[in-house]
Parts: sequence; structure tokens; C-alpha cells
Amino acid sequence: MGLQVQNREEIAATIIAMEKAALDQWGNGNPDGFLDISAPDVVYFDPFVEKRLDGIDQLRALYDSIRGQVHTDRYELLNPHVQATDAMAVLTFNYEGYVNETVYKWNCTEVYRREETGEWRIVQTHWSPVRPQLK
Repeated sequence: MGLQVQNREEIAATIIAMEKAALDQWGNGNPDGFLDISAPDVVYFDPFVEKRLDGIDQLRALYDSIRGQVHTDRYELLNPHVQATDAMAVLTFNYEGYVNETVYKWNCTEVYRREETGEWRIVQTHWSPVRPQLK
């Protein structure tokens, strides 16, 4: 038997709110929002890393190397969609970050796991540009 609609909606609202709170910090150069909601065994992919990062320590090292360097004037989290069970949730969305007159468009998939404490934590992250970014 699947989740009740109300439970799915509550999970979706929780996951999206967590993601937005982390993105708010990210746009001000602070990756701690994402580190705070990532599980110890998180895995991470993006086009700027050569291979998958395994674990919170590797993710923290990457984020610390760019701490304070990321800035967005504003962003939009578009088309968020959460598919959930009692224990896992997959969030997919399109991201548009605005810096001056430039718009950076990304696709994102975040897999969240409900921990024994009842809190949701990211266990897998994958970011990819909508189209190759020009340097």
C-alpha cells in the first residue's frame, strides 16, 4: 500500500523547504545549508568534479574549497517534483541562478533518506548544466 496523498504532500513540502533553505545560503557563498542536511554517507556528482565524491568529508572538502566564492543575486527553483516513500524521497527540479545579467540553468536530482530520528538527509546529489556553460 502506498503513501496517503496527505503524507506525500507533507513530505514534498518538507523536502522542498529544506532545499530552498540550503539554496538561500548557497547563493550567499555559504555551503553549510547543504552540509547540514547531507547524510554522512552522501554521494555527489557535478560537472566540476572528475569522479563521484563519497561521504560528507569529501563533500565538505569540495565545498570548503569554494566557500565564499558562489554568489547569486537571486534564484528560481522551477518544476520541483518529489517522489516519495516512507523512507526515501527523490527531488528533481530545474534551477535558474541570476548573477547580474547572466542566467545559469541547471538540472538537479537530490535523493533524501528519512533517518531513524525522523529527519530527512540527502544521500545522493547530481547537478548538471542545462547546456554547457561558456567560460
